[in-house]
Amino acid sequence: MSVWDEVIGQEVAVRALSQAVADPEQMTHAWLLTGPPGSGRSVAARAFAAALQCPHGGCGQCRECRTALDGSHADVDVVATEGLSIKVAEARQLVQTAALRPSVGAWRVIVIEDADRLTAYSEAPANALLKALEEPTPRTVWVLCAPSLEDVILTIRSRCRHVRLRTPTVEAVADLLQRRDDIPRAMALYAARAAQSHVGLARRLARDEHARIRRHDTVSLAHRIRTVGDAVDAAAELHTIAQEESAAASTERDAAERARLLQTLGADPTARTQPPHIRSQLTALEKEQKARATRHVRDVLDRALVDLLSVYRDALVLSFGEAVGLVNEDVRPMIQTVAGQLPPERLLQAMDAIGVARERIGANVAPVLALEAMALELRLPR
Repeated sequence: MSVWDEVIGQEVAVRALSQAVADPEQMTHAWLLTGPPGSGRSVAARAFAAALQCPHGGCGQCRECRTALDGSHADVDVVATEGLSIKVAEARQLVQTAALRPSVGAWRVIVIEDADRLTAYSEAPANALLKALEEPTPRTVWVLCAPSLEDVILTIRSRCRHVRLRTPTVEAVADLLQRRDDIPRAMALYAARAAQSHVGLARRLARDEHARIRRHDTVSLAHRIRTVGDAVDAAAELHTIAQEESAAASTERDAAERARLLQTLGADPTARTQPPHIRSQLTALEKEQKARATRHVRDVLDRALVDLLSVYRDALVLSFGEAVGLVNEDVRPMIQTVAGQLPPERLLQAMDAIGVARERIGANVAPVLALEAMALELRLPR
């Protein structure tokens, strides 16, 4: 057993991180792990933090390994923002934390799982970290995670050692689902293929029937869009699915957070009105919850668009003789219909339209407008 067991398909990255743990001369104070969604950046970062704290270099069984992996180690701080960005105040707090000596472990490790969100709206949060990276505190290690180098400003990435992760194979993801979650082989392969090797999404698809139904509804839009009305309806359906999923995921948690805050402040949860100082804190909490819900809707929409993109990718594969496997093998007849009605150049245009919609939603364009413009480009011949 090892802390690296769940970092699948990343032999080169694991070797580089393991060597740094074992050899002080290869160790540096700041690391930047990049890789596509689902490649396991956060898993690798937590495993690296555990290996640094482990007296045996990452055995996966000792108390240091277990607490570092589950986020309860006193000297491992993990930042995983649920909002649209990491705020300046949060970045400054991290700098103060980084200045502290390790309390029980060999290192103080700070993991930022969404380092790309340091510059979501301005560069101020990233700039707040610069001094800590330029003048590192002894025995403190920063581990930043981002999709690509370009998602992190130059002044940050130039002070980090870069480790690139790749997308694991479908077989590797299926093996992990079988070994870790006892998923039957056939379901594990389906989920890994449908999730395009995104480990977290594959696990969810394998275990959640509703997630599989939502995905099927999304990909089936590709052969239903033929008129302007169909396009408008498809855009509305995608947005509704995202909103419903976000509401389902957040309603209970939001209520629990509100109740916990009122209890902490000693307020009466049944009171019709609250004192001003309590109202201000409730307002701040509601603002954070709204930002979290907005991000979740965007994330769900982006994933739905990736699923939809896979249909046109598969159709293009069929058009050129099926040299590689299909992502959506379970709906092959539908893929054949799309491939038969759209020539390769139109399939590429459809893929470009989906890519533009993802960029627009990421740039804060109203999702419904971006989806409608995209759906108009996806119409099949009548």
